[in-house]
Amino acid sequence: MRIDRTHKPWAMTAAVLLIVGLFGYVWYAASQPGGPRGGTAVGLTFGIIGYAFMLFEGLLGARKKVPVWRLGRAQSWMRGHLWIGLVTLPLILFHAGFAFRGPLTLVLMILFFIVYFSGIFGAVLQHYLPKMLTSRVPLETIYEEIPHVRQQLRDEAEELVTTLAVGDDVEPVDKTRFREACKSTILPFLEAPEATKGALASEHESVIVFDSLRRSMPAPLHPILGDLQGICEEERQLIRQRRMYHWLHVWLLVHVPLSIALLVLGGVHAILALRF
Repeated sequence: MRIDRTHKPWAMTAAVLLIVGLFGYVWYAASQPGGPRGGTAVGLTFGIIGYAFMLFEGLLGARKKVPVWRLGRAQSWMRGHLWIGLVTLPLILFHAGFAFRGPLTLVLMILFFIVYFSGIFGAVLQHYLPKMLTSRVPLETIYEEIPHVRQQLRDEAEELVTTLAVGDDVEPVDKTRFREACKSTILPFLEAPEATKGALASEHESVIVFDSLRRSMPAPLHPILGDLQGICEEERQLIRQRRMYHWLHVWLLVHVPLSIALLVLGGVHAILALRF
C-alpha cells in the first residue's frame, strides 16, 4: 500500500516509536541477567505504553459513535489507529519478552494476534474496496437503497415483458414465444438473483443467452432484449456490490468484538500483574 502525504506524519511517528522500542528492548534483554520479563521495571514500561496505545486504538470506536465530538477529523483518527496499531504488537511482545507465561497471557496473545492481523486485513480491504467498486461496479448504489433499486429493476423488466410496446409487424406467436422465454430465464434471475445459479449470473454466459434470443426473435423485439440485458447487468453489479460490502461487514463482526474483549482482558491482566 503506497503511503501518501496524509499518512506520513503518523507513519514517521510509528517508525520512530518502533526504532526506539527496538533499541530499548535489545539493551534491556542484553543487560537483564535472567532475561527479559514483564514484571521488571522496563517490562512494565513496555506493557503500560503498549496498553495505552491499545486504549488509543479503542478510542477510534468512541470517536465514530459520537461524531459531534470536536476531537480532530475522523480521517486523522483512522490513520492514527492504523499506524499506532502496527507498533502496539511489538511493544507488547517486548513487554512479555516474547514468552507467554500463564493461561491468561496465552489467551491474551492469541486474541491480540487475531485482532492485529484482522486489523491489517481490514485496512487493506478499506483501501482497495473503493477502487474495486469503481472498476467492477460503475453503477454503484447506496447500500441501503439496493432492495429498492432491485424492485425497480424487476418492475421495469416485468413491464417490458408484459406490454411489448412494439409495432403490428410482430406476430402473436412471436410475442408468446418472447414472453415465455423471458419468464423462464430473465424474470427468475431478477426475482432471486443471488440464489440463481443460471447463465444470467455470469456476464459471459449472459451475452450468449441474449445473442441466442436475438437470433430466434424478430428484429422489432431486439430493442426490448437490449433493455432487458442492461437490467440484468445492473443486477449483477448489485450482486457484486453486496458481496464486497459483505466482506467488510464480516470483518467488523470479527474485529470489533474481539478488540473490546482484548481491552477488557488486557485491563484485567494489568490489574493482576500490578497487585501480585
